[in-house]
Amino acid sequence: MKGQLGEMMARHARAGRLDWIGLRGERYAPLDVVETADIVETGLVGDHGRAGKRAVTLIQAEHLPVIATLSNNEVVTPGALRRNLVVSDLNLLALRKGLLRIGDAVLEIHGPCPPCSRMEKALGPGGYNAMRGHGGWYASVATPGPVYVGDVVAPA
Repeated sequence: MKGQLGEMMARHARAGRLDWIGLRGERYAPLDVVETADIVETGLVGDHGRAGKRAVTLIQAEHLPVIATLSNNEVVTPGALRRNLVVSDLNLLALRKGLLRIGDAVLEIHGPCPPCSRMEKALGPGGYNAMRGHGGWYASVATPGPVYVGDVVAPA
């Protein structure tokens, strides 16, 4: 992009932070919460992901209270939403079709994660609609590497 709009779209108020990592060994398996993970072409080691646009899923921590409100829950935990990474302080929507560095790994953000029917069970009636527009993002792996809770998250 050229000019002022391109400059504004490339500028972020601050870097973000990796707050949480969750792994699912199989599609419907319980989540394991970990402090560190290795990201490879197929996603996070120990997760059931596969190479491609949906290798890694991310959600913003700031969306958790919104989802809780919209689903009539006091609190919604990252584990209930089944995403791999929870990031705070950086607008992931602003990075769509762009590169995101987390620790030593670089991800390419592709598109929004649509909610699944399991959100009705996890969040209660209306859980599916509560997630719409707040369900996070899916990404491919541009550069493999380890990530740790607390890592800086920033445009690459």
